[in-house]
Amino acid sequence: MSLMQTTHTLTGAPAPADMRAALANFATGVAVISTLDPQGKPFGMTVNSFNSVSLDPPLVLWSIGLRAHSLAIWRAAGGFVVNILAADQENLCRQFSSRVDDRFAGVDWTAGRDGLPLLAGTVAAFECRTWARYPGGDHEIIVGEVLACHRNDQLPLVYCQGRLGTVQKPD
Repeated sequence: MSLMQTTHTLTGAPAPADMRAALANFATGVAVISTLDPQGKPFGMTVNSFNSVSLDPPLVLWSIGLRAHSLAIWRAAGGFVVNILAADQENLCRQFSSRVDDRFAGVDWTAGRDGLPLLAGTVAAFECRTWARYPGGDHEIIVGEVLACHRNDQLPLVYCQGRLGTVQKPD
């Protein structure tokens, strides 16, 4: 008996909508990437395109669309923080994915290493120096060298099939 109830098999290169629908089935964590803009003002955005690359040296990556209005900020940034959101931080996910001018309004944060914004109450945070940038189709892949990391035992916020949720704590 197959575990898959319904399958959609595509041949050839998938259309973007088909690719997006298939990728929606991969549960990911939710993060806010934060930095300082060229004027020194905190800036951040919600992503779910975060991944580890290497433990030695410690490297992580995330990606941003080439059409993103904030691409110039990230290209100018010498570093960034990956703030992994906790299950109770859905409001931060929505705030940092909105088009408001000041996404940091009312947000509890502290200046971490190099003054970059560390959000309070996250599951984990990785303070990074930009290590490399690579072209990735309609995105730019940004790799960071992790200079410091922080963690706690909260449950993470997850994103799957267009919905936010959480996981159960393992026994």
